[in-house]
Amino acid sequence: MRVKRSGAASYLLCAILAMLLASLAQAQTCSTASDMDEPTRNALTSAGKRYYDMIAKADAASLKQNAIAGLGGDTIDSAVKDNQAALSGTLGTARPPFLLKAASGGGEFLCGVFGASGQTADSAVFEIPGLSAGNYGIVLLDSTTSKSPYTVAFILQQMGTDWKLGGLYVHPNTLNGHDAKWFQDQAHQYQAKGQLHNAWFYYLEARDLLLPLKFMSTLATDRLYDEAQKATPPDLPSKSPLMLASGAKTYKVTDMFPIVVGDQFNLVIKYAVPDVANTGQAFQDNIAVMKALLAKYPELHDAFDGMVARAVAPSGQDYGTMMPIKSLK
Repeated sequence: MRVKRSGAASYLLCAILAMLLASLAQAQTCSTASDMDEPTRNALTSAGKRYYDMIAKADAASLKQNAIAGLGGDTIDSAVKDNQAALSGTLGTARPPFLLKAASGGGEFLCGVFGASGQTADSAVFEIPGLSAGNYGIVLLDSTTSKSPYTVAFILQQMGTDWKLGGLYVHPNTLNGHDAKWFQDQAHQYQAKGQLHNAWFYYLEARDLLLPLKFMSTLATDRLYDEAQKATPPDLPSKSPLMLASGAKTYKVTDMFPIVVGDQFNLVIKYAVPDVANTGQAFQDNIAVMKALLAKYPELHDAFDGMVARAVAPSGQDYGTMMPIKSLK
């Protein structure tokens, strides 16, 4: 039986839907530099530059004084100490800032103009779940140091008339002198050779080098994502485990991803085990897993400096072993 709706009821439903969509649109908004008023734009940029200068002077105390209560002092101390050699005495060049207005719970923020195919040159998307209601600024500053170009990202929260420090991220834009474009070009070459695992992991690193914030995406990173999808290995353990045989044992690999350790580009392999109480056995299994993976995909020898195998128990407890790839024969 089909229920016929009256015209009045249909108009009422449309009105309710419009109100709901309007409330959702107001819940999360993002303004680019060209969208916001000049005083707000200047205040965000000035705050970002001021906090950058504090990092360049290794002035952790001043950063703590200007931070929100939820940002731990240890986080600030570590960020300053770990990057002091690279950023000491440098100047940061600010990019156009973003202004985020959040309802409780945070979520997805679409910034700038989007076209029929998605993002455009000046747009960005931020995925920030769990964000408290309020006004936030994202300010990125680029620095070219003697070691490597860096981007320093500040998450600012408006407290009265002040923009307080709510988050601090220091991001190197190269690895061993190689930037995102280099890793993308290498991925193209691996893909042309049919070495999809190498291509996939190099696309991931190219994307990571482009992003000063893990929860940010741009037109460039979206294009890299689209390229990477065409090189996705069919046996990547993201959807189902990779069963890896080594002698009489078969290991259930649950995840693989690249990681940077110092100046080394390493591959992490996680696999499931009943427990890791016997660390001696776990070490032997880790070595066996790394060797078995290299035997299955020998092209990994040319793509990585080292490997990290992590035996993971159901409780989440794990045991890891890191080895230079040249020692795994």
